[in-house]
Amino acid sequence: VLFLYGPMAIAKVRHEDLDDYGFHAEPVARGLAYAGVAIGIIFPIFCVGYFAFYETACGSQLLVHLVPRGMCSHYAGLHGVHAPTLTLEFAKFCAVQLLVVALPEELFFRGCLLRLLEQKFPPRRRILGGGVGLALVISAAMFALIHLPKDGDPRALATFFPGLLFGWMRSATGSILGSTITHGGSNILIYVLDRPVPR
Repeated sequence: VLFLYGPMAIAKVRHEDLDDYGFHAEPVARGLAYAGVAIGIIFPIFCVGYFAFYETACGSQLLVHLVPRGMCSHYAGLHGVHAPTLTLEFAKFCAVQLLVVALPEELFFRGCLLRLLEQKFPPRRRILGGGVGLALVISAAMFALIHLPKDGDPRALATFFPGLLFGWMRSATGSILGSTITHGGSNILIYVLDRPVPR
């Protein structure tokens, strides 16, 4: 609620519109292309890192303490990964991740916060149209910090890196469409990877 209504309140005070914060789909083709490329490149790299981490940590008495409680007991490696059953429950989960989690977070952190920070700290350089500078780093750091209280797990700070990508995508397209799709897709991917093997 805060991430959704916060930008609305800020926009009202500043006599702006949510459209100024990237709350629009245009350019649709570019946003979808950026999301598709990001998913095609980042997801396989993430999966390799995911399996490398759990293979190493679950097999080590020292590193097993880095793994969330109970995860090693149902981790079955690459062979344990299975496509989710396409049920109404899974469809609801996907909709929630896209519309209730990713969209408000993208509106707040990339649409509103990044825009305001870029006004204060304009990007020093642009890579493929996306601004890279202090504003991007600060918004990604705040995105990571907000994830810390959820489980108290310091690994949540790793969300800093996708925060950089999502912010760059918003800056490059002027819309939160691509970052919202990639953000929601990332949450869905983690859910699929973390699911216990069916008995």
